[in-house]
Amino acid sequence: MVQFYDVSMPIDEKMAVYKNREENRPRLEIKRDFNAGARETSLTLYMHAGTHVDAPFHFLPEGDRIHTLPVEEVIRPCRVLDMTSAAEKIVPADLQGKDIRAGEFVLFKTKNSYVDEFDPKYVFLDTAAAEYLVAQGVRGVGIDAFSIERDQPKHPTHRLLLREKIVIIEGLRLAEVSEGEYLLIALPLAIVGAEASPSRVVLVKGSLEP
Repeated sequence: MVQFYDVSMPIDEKMAVYKNREENRPRLEIKRDFNAGARETSLTLYMHAGTHVDAPFHFLPEGDRIHTLPVEEVIRPCRVLDMTSAAEKIVPADLQGKDIRAGEFVLFKTKNSYVDEFDPKYVFLDTAAAEYLVAQGVRGVGIDAFSIERDQPKHPTHRLLLREKIVIIEGLRLAEVSEGEYLLIALPLAIVGAEASPSRVVLVKGSLEP
């Protein structure tokens, strides 16, 4: 039996956004309505709203833009790791014993997945833990927080991961997902020149073959 888990945040004008900044909320504007023959709308969307993928250009001036991300980097096996016991941040001790291997894409399920509004004390990935992941040779990291770090001066976690071209996915919703192996489908829009893009992220458990 194949199971599909949509682990994305719906895009909504009232959705929670990072630090509750109003300028980061989506805006949907009706351009034509049915009295004109068909409904047409435009969307003003902050690239880091909801579930999204960061490209190196987010923090590195010479880094790759989101439209250059190879699709095979975000359609691949992944592993969800249960970090719900982490009270404040994920540290190396939380990762040791998880048998994290080179080439893996790991997704961190924390208590963030059970909170819908923005919590300024959300669980984040400590820089030392990011260094551990780099040393293990991971290719991607996802977390159920609005940002992979929280008010760390100069954003060392982002810079460390993106410098190694490790894909970052933020804003996952993993409450209904158990620790284990899945197929990850996390395609960002190919927005030329952008540093990030919202993404519909789906996890697949089981084989898609008939």
